Amino acid sequence: MLALKSSIETASAGAKKTRRGQRTMVFDEIDAGIGGRAADAVGKKLKALARTAQVLCVTHLPQIAAFADQHYLIEKKTAGGRTKTSVRRIESRERTEEVARMLSGAKLTEASLRNAEQMIAEGA
Repeated sequence: MLALKSSIETASAGAKKTRRGQRTMVFDEIDAGIGGRAADAVGKKLKALARTAQVLCVTHLPQIAAFADQHYLIEKKTAGGRTKTSVRRIESRERTEEVARMLSGAKLTEASLRNAEQMIAEGA
């Protein structure tokens, strides 16, 4: 799907913008079945797409998340038999901690924090 949307976006890059404004592409669970080097390549491709379109991507992989221009944390909480979902923008240190959590699980380590900082810097 990423390859297909990339091809469509490339073909339409030279076309006039419509009155509808900027295009939005949504990728949900784009990380299914990939990891490592492939995830890095997907992150780079999404970053390139984001130059000409708005890209909304749901991922659990830090290799993809590190390329984001903006990062939102989606949380689900259950209380009294009801589930509530919240979405909030995270920045700076909190973003680094979230990428580190994606790398190492619930327990953050200095190594995972340094790795997250490096990944975010390289993805910028």
